Amino acid sequence: MKPSIFKYEGHNYLIPFLLISSLFFMWGFAHGILEVLNPHFQESFHISKAMSALTQAAVYGAYFLMALPAGWIIQKWGYRKGVTTGLMLFGIGALMFIPGLLVNSFYYYVLSLFVIGCGLTCLETSANPYTTVLGHPDKAESRINLSQSLNGIGWIVGPLVGGQLLFTGVSIAVPYAIVGILVLVVAFIFSRVKLPDPRKTHEAETQETRKDIPINVVAFTFGMLTLFLYVAAQTGVNSFFINYAVECIHIEKQEASMYLAFGGMGLFFAGRLIGGVLMNYIKPKYILMVCAMLTIFSTLVIVTCNGLVSLAAFFTLYFGESIMFPTIFSLALRDAGTHTKIASSLLIMTIVGGAVAPILMGYIADTTGSMATSFTIPLLCYVVIAGYAATRRK
Repeated sequence: MKPSIFKYEGHNYLIPFLLISSLFFMWGFAHGILEVLNPHFQESFHISKAMSALTQAAVYGAYFLMALPAGWIIQKWGYRKGVTTGLMLFGIGALMFIPGLLVNSFYYYVLSLFVIGCGLTCLETSANPYTTVLGHPDKAESRINLSQSLNGIGWIVGPLVGGQLLFTGVSIAVPYAIVGILVLVVAFIFSRVKLPDPRKTHEAETQETRKDIPINVVAFTFGMLTLFLYVAAQTGVNSFFINYAVECIHIEKQEASMYLAFGGMGLFFAGRLIGGVLMNYIKPKYILMVCAMLTIFSTLVIVTCNGLVSLAAFFTLYFGESIMFPTIFSLALRDAGTHTKIASSLLIMTIVGGAVAPILMGYIADTTGSMATSFTIPLLCYVVIAGYAATRRK
């Protein structure tokens, strides 16, 4: 009998899956709107591309610092406490943008984004592994890709809202104030909802026969490196898409944000939906390999060409990226044995890669005068991802 995606050992986990999946949209929106902040801050505070990349460094650096504390919160108090803690920090960081109008300091906004990053870390540390246990283990990759599809919608709405507001003169505090209030309302709702812990129940039922399965150190470490490089590549591409579009495709910033939202992120969302379905029939490692090859080819075009050809290459790049994070995360988690909670925290720490690539790419663009040249950084990352997919045994 074919295993069910949401049913396992007599339990149906569809409702908690839907609840937890709603969070994926929220942090997708937070990351999506972040990508229009770079050109906005460059213009508002007259700073370089490398300096503007501190916005990404603040958010993704928080993942490195907050991942283990977030894991400890989940270990001690459970998934719900991890979710509510993340939502509270997210909401507070967003509302900090309101007094930012008076402070009018780039570094104050960076601090606000760091607080948001701490909240997002708690959310991702809780939600990513939680979706993998809400049903049959063989369907873990399908579930996390379906949840990440909502994350893809957030990535569409984020740059769309941000671009239409920030590039038309609306205060930066407006979208963040609205988001902050909504997030705190959701935090209150989750504080009143009881979330089941399937793994804890299963462990309790099999306590006498359960054996400790150690981490496959080599395979898991390679998975961590691959996830680090994927986030580095994705964040670098997102951070400088608008700059590249203005300089190499010769379109306006507001128009570029529309292409990013509907073209790039739209295909990103579609790819996750399609990937989640295909993984019911094709091994995830094979899909990951095809997507890695697609991103390598697309990035080569971006580096060497310009105009509409480069724009089309960006669209195929986003489609190829779509399933990478959840698939790498889930494959790496398979190598963690029975130590999934600490492994999840370690994997979330690798999101710090997003703090590194934008600064490197900004520095290359500033020193060479070529935005296209800086995209060699994500190109190298995609090559390693292809290597990871090729060396997976299962």
